[in-house]
Amino acid sequence: MSTTQSDRLRGLLEPLATAAGLDLEEVAVTPAGKRRVLRVVVDSDEGVQLDAVAQLSRSISEALDASDVMGGAPYVLEVGSPGTDRPLTEPRHFARNRGRLVKVRLADGGELVARIVEVDDEGMDVEVPGVKGRKPTSRRLAFAEIAKARVEVEFNRKDRDGDDALGDDAVDGAEDEHEHDQHEYDEHDDADTSSAEITESPEEA
Repeated sequence: MSTTQSDRLRGLLEPLATAAGLDLEEVAVTPAGKRRVLRVVVDSDEGVQLDAVAQLSRSISEALDASDVMGGAPYVLEVGSPGTDRPLTEPRHFARNRGRLVKVRLADGGELVARIVEVDDEGMDVEVPGVKGRKPTSRRLAFAEIAKARVEVEFNRKDRDGDDALGDDAVDGAEDEHEHDQHEYDEHDDADTSSAEITESPEEA
C-alpha cells in the first residue's frame, strides 16, 4: 500500500472510528490472489464488542463506496480488534494490558518478562516474577527504554484467590479473534449486494 493511499484511508476511516468511540490502530491493504484485503483494526479501553465491529464495518463500507480510495479492483474488507500477538507500541496499549505479563526487548539489547502494574505518560511500573521460589521484584520502565513489547499468553496463571485462571489472556485472545467482520466487494458490487460473514481465525478451528 502506497503512502498516499495509506494516508487517504486513515483520513477517511479515523473519524468513523473516533465517532464510534474506538481508536484506529491499523489500516493495511495486502494482495490475496486476484483480490486485495483491506484490514482495519480498532480498539478501545473497554475492548471491542462484535456489535460495534459490525456497525463500524457498515459505516466504513458506505464511506468506501462514496470514495475512490480503493480504486476499481475487487477487495475484501475486514474490520476487527487486535489479537494478543500484536506489538505494544503506544502508552494506551500498555495501559489496556495492565495486569498482564509482557515480554519486552529493551533498547540496550536486553530482554525482560514482567507483569504490568501501573502505566502513565512516561512509562510503567512492572513486577518481575521471581525465579526458583524468590519473590517478585518491582521495576520502573520508561517507554524510551522499550524497543519492542508483546503480551505473553498465560494458560495456568493463578488468580488473586489462588484459583487457576485459564489464561484471561487466552480467553481475551479468543474473543479478539471473534470480534471480526468481513465484507467482500467486486468491481461490480455495491454495499447493498455485498456478502458479509463473521469469520474465525484458523487457529481456533
